[in-house]
Amino acid sequence: MAEVTYFVALPFLAADDGVAAGEPTECFNPGAAVARAEVLSRKAGHVGAVAFSRTGDPATGEFSDAVVLKTFGDVPDDLGAL
Repeated sequence: MAEVTYFVALPFLAADDGVAAGEPTECFNPGAAVARAEVLSRKAGHVGAVAFSRTGDPATGEFSDAVVLKTFGDVPDDLGAL
């Protein structure tokens, strides 16, 4: 299978220790990922959210490092391995 670029919105519950809340939302449109991250950042119990992209092969599960598109609210400075 060919490489695919995913755009992901990932919410955070506690930004100081980088605790992610729930499953990331994947889509194939950067605008949709940014909009979803903004909505997730305002959801009760969330301190913020990040929209990022990653490119890879779903068949092998090998993906490149994430590229942050936009952050909302209070997310960790070091997002670690997105």
